[in-house]
Amino acid sequence: MIKRLHIYFKEMYPIIPRLALGLIIFGEIYFIVLLNYGVTDFQIGIQEVIGGFTVFSFLLWLRIADDFKDYELDCRLFADRPLPSGRVKKKDLAVFVIILIAVTVVLNIIFMNNFRFFLFLYVYGTLMSLWFFQRKKIQKSLPLALITHNPVQMIMNIYIISFTCIKYHLQGLTWINFLAAWTLYFPALIWEVSRKIRAPQEETEYVTYSSLFGYKKATGFVLILTLTDILTNVLLVWNLNKISVAALLVNVSWMTLKFVQYMKDPLRFKIVDKVERYTYIQESMMLLTVAVYLLAGKI
Repeated sequence: MIKRLHIYFKEMYPIIPRLALGLIIFGEIYFIVLLNYGVTDFQIGIQEVIGGFTVFSFLLWLRIADDFKDYELDCRLFADRPLPSGRVKKKDLAVFVIILIAVTVVLNIIFMNNFRFFLFLYVYGTLMSLWFFQRKKIQKSLPLALITHNPVQMIMNIYIISFTCIKYHLQGLTWINFLAAWTLYFPALIWEVSRKIRAPQEETEYVTYSSLFGYKKATGFVLILTLTDILTNVLLVWNLNKISVAALLVNVSWMTLKFVQYMKDPLRFKIVDKVERYTYIQESMMLLTVAVYLLAGKI
């Protein structure tokens, strides 16, 4: 079973990079919230590590749940993937998920201060894995699946924000927290839509947003989301570093150009590749803003 799980993680969810991503997501929201509140006395310890692990664990669980949900479709369209190909068994993943969730729950009960938010996150994730008991309706409707599934990213952000506010005795319902809840929601939404946009010549029986609405309308929608996303980022770093604001605007200008180019020639490149590059640069800028602010001795 260990060897089969190694195959799955290697191809579908590389452990070390994704664990690092979980820590980065947690750390970005954690520090952005604190710095915007003017908190300068950080108390970093085991709780922050467990918070980052929880983000990693939750996203891994969703990845496995998606493979179970889409098993029949993957057998037809992605037969070379570990689970449909038979190189990994459903039982392997089921046993692993049970252990993973149990460990995550115990850690949150013992160490974290926001268990009710953790519980809400996992209840929502469970409902997602069950298609909210409306599989026939949701599975055949890509927009409905997006509306019901994508908000989980924001709920995960709220999990991080709630921990931060409770630990440092900060007010919960504020403009800062509202922006922070959106700041990593939009990149997930942008990526989710863009990965299902294809040129007309590339369409298959796999349902995409471009097959439903046309690639130009789908790309235009992602462009609007991207411009909205950068607005939340600019507002959050405005008082921290104006150079970062300029860098964020340059990055979104480059991405806007790529959207325009794609709408003119969808065979020129895959739009999701450009979106991923844009997102990595954007999130790196946000983290760099925090690092520069701390190193500049302003705290």
